[in-house]
Amino acid sequence: MVFGLGKKAKKQESAEPEDVQEDAAPEPAEKAADDRRANGPFDVSEISSRDGYVDLGALLIAPRDGLQLRLEVEEATQRVVAVTMDLEGSSLQLQAFAAPRSEGLWDEIREQIGQSVGGQGGQVEEIPGEYGVELVAKLPAGAPDGSQGYRVARFVGVDGPRWFLRGVFGGAAALDREAAASLEDLFRKIVVIRGENPMPPRDLLQLRLPKDTAASVPPAAPDLQQPERGPEITQIG
Repeated sequence: MVFGLGKKAKKQESAEPEDVQEDAAPEPAEKAADDRRANGPFDVSEISSRDGYVDLGALLIAPRDGLQLRLEVEEATQRVVAVTMDLEGSSLQLQAFAAPRSEGLWDEIREQIGQSVGGQGGQVEEIPGEYGVELVAKLPAGAPDGSQGYRVARFVGVDGPRWFLRGVFGGAAALDREAAASLEDLFRKIVVIRGENPMPPRDLLQLRLPKDTAASVPPAAPDLQQPERGPEITQIG
């Protein structure tokens, strides 16, 4: 922020040695925004064409051999609330939300996820990652042999222009960066379509099956499976 000097301040300044000031380092939020614009995930205004993507409404997904997509339906409302990408034994669940124009949601949402996981007897840890601060959550879960274990999920969040994109890595990708590489690359290529309609912050952006699946899915596109009901989704609203 630049502040102008009044006449008195200018007069005083001329009588004193001039301070040499270094350029201020960019704020973390500014750095994250610059990284997103350069490397993705992208806003639809930042791409030249929608051709070649799988169009799921609020999200455009880049195709890849072996990728499967599952649209997940909320049982109470019958609306599609998430899409899960399955690849190489790992998964990445995606949800896109409306966000305020002037500020991001990820800092606040991480806190809420931590409270939710803690309330279920789990633990969370903030770690630096590919997209800034990430959250690794461990939840108690029964093992097939009857012993008590835990289930791990890695949460990532990206604040875009009037939208927020959340990803939840499961399987080996939750803890193993090498195993997560392919899904992380696909996450970077996601395009978010916010739309121009006014929406309250935190409202889910609408997902859907492609209007004409056979015609709209490009070569080497993911296998589209039928929507599932009752997914385990941590809501942020």
